[in-house]
Amino acid sequence: MILEVVILNVILGQEQKFEAAFETASPIIASMHGYRWHQLQHCVEAQNRYLLLVQWATLEDHTVGFRGSAQYQEW
Repeated sequence: MILEVVILNVILGQEQKFEAAFETASPIIASMHGYRWHQLQHCVEAQNRYLLLVQWATLEDHTVGFRGSAQYQEW
């Protein structure tokens, strides 16, 4: 299993837009081969910072499958 950890710094004041966009992206991530689970956490210390955790079956499921997918390119 591979745990992807992403720190996302959103433009201040754009947090609600980001969260709405992530709701659209969430099912795309979940539909990918090798996907196990994901979680988005909002940082309490910085209003515009988020932590995204995604677990994949293999590194290639993330780097080739997800990153190389048409859905990712569209998002």
